[in-house]
Amino acid sequence: MSVEQVSIEDLGRELGERIAETTEYERFEEARAAVQRDEEVQSRIDEFEQLRAEFMQARQTGQATNEELQRVQEAQDELHAMPVMSEYLDAQDELTDTLETVNEAISEPLAVDFGGEAGGCCQD
Repeated sequence: MSVEQVSIEDLGRELGERIAETTEYERFEEARAAVQRDEEVQSRIDEFEQLRAEFMQARQTGQATNEELQRVQEAQDELHAMPVMSEYLDAQDELTDTLETVNEAISEPLAVDFGGEAGGCCQD
């Protein structure tokens, strides 16, 4: 591995460490831990996942109904309305915004959307 490659990897590691020190990341981790500790939220997540899986299976066989879709959407809305989950989703959005800003800063001198296109082939 070349010295330049090692240096770039070191910079990447340092960037990751610095991101982990941001208030956005810390808020996200705290919110994620709160979701994981909350038994009611975990129960609602399980219920939502079960409904969603049943709906997806029905959709694959062409037997899904609008009522089933509406039940899935209502379960998701109820889950997202729970204060612990709402805080988690807000923190996730804030961290995503921060990471998109970092992506733009990395991508700008490369003239490519580093996060979106770097691995793709034959994009217009």
